[in-house]
Amino acid sequence: MFHAMLLGALFAVGFTHVSVPDGPTSIDTAIWYPTTAPVHDDAVGPFLQPVALDAIPSGTAFPLIVISHGTGGDFSNHADTAYALAQAGFVVAAPTHEGDNWRDQSRALDILDRARQVHVVLGYVLAQWHPGLIDARRVGAFGFSSGGFTVLVAAGGDPDLATIDAHCRAHPFFFDCRLRATHSAGSPEAAVHDTRIRALVVAAPALGFTFSKTGLASVTIPVQLWRADDDHVLPAPYYADAVRAALPAAPFFYDVPGAGHYDFIAPCSQVLAQLAPVICTSEAGFDRAAFHRTFNARIVAFFNQILR
Repeated sequence: MFHAMLLGALFAVGFTHVSVPDGPTSIDTAIWYPTTAPVHDDAVGPFLQPVALDAIPSGTAFPLIVISHGTGGDFSNHADTAYALAQAGFVVAAPTHEGDNWRDQSRALDILDRARQVHVVLGYVLAQWHPGLIDARRVGAFGFSSGGFTVLVAAGGDPDLATIDAHCRAHPFFFDCRLRATHSAGSPEAAVHDTRIRALVVAAPALGFTFSKTGLASVTIPVQLWRADDDHVLPAPYYADAVRAALPAAPFFYDVPGAGHYDFIAPCSQVLAQLAPVICTSEAGFDRAAFHRTFNARIVAFFNQILR
C-alpha cells in the first residue's frame, strides 16, 4: 500500500487517540494514519477534519512521523501538517507533552524530558500499536519551537543549557527568558536520544543558541529547517540561525518572508481564534492558509524523499 504514495495517490485518513504508558502516568497521543474506511467531518481538537474515527488502518510498512508541539500547545497544533502526511501515506503520532501543554505548564522548563517523551511514544507506536503497520527503518520527526528543540535532542543533539543564563541576562524580554522567570526551574536530566529517527523537520526552534557545533555533531541525518523572518517571539539570529550554523551538514533551509513565529501553527479555526488570538493573528498581508499549502507540500516531499 505504501507504494501508492509514490504514484501520487492520496489515502483516506483515520484518526484516533491512544494513552501511551509512561511510568505512573500516560502521554495522550493523537494518531493520523492511512485507511480505506469512509471519512466524515469530525472534531480534531479545535479543527474539523474529514477523518475516519478509530478506523482500522489499511496497509503495511508505512513510515512514521512523530510531531512535537511548542510550549503550552497540544497534539492539534499541527493538525493540517499531520493530515497532509497521513494522506500521503505516513502514520503520524502527535503527543500532548506531559507538563508542557495548554492545560498544564508545571514542567515547561523540564525541556529535556520532552525528548524522553518522544522516545517513549515512538517505542509504543512502533511496537504495540498495530504491529506490522509501520516500517521501523522509516522514522522521522517534526518539531516546532520547543518541539524543534525537542526533536533535535531526540535525534542526537546535546545542548549546553548553561548558556541560558548569559542569554537571558542579555535578552530578559525574549519569550524563553520571560518563561524562565515565571516558572520553576527543571531538574537536571540527561538528554535521551533515539537512533531510529532518520530525518527531521525543524521550524523556529527554541533555545537554538544552546547548540554548538559539538552539540549537534551527532545530528548527521537530513534536516529541513524553517525560519520565520518576522519572528518576534524567538528572533534572529539566536534560534533557527544558530541551529543552521551548528549542524554538521547544511540543512534544507527555508526562510519565510512576512511570517511570524506562530504562523507555523495550523491556520486557526474560529473557535481557536477566539480562545487564543495571540497564536492565531498573522501580520497584515501574510496569508497563513496559503503558506501552509506550500509548507505542508515541502514537508511531505522531504520526508517522502528521505524515508521512502
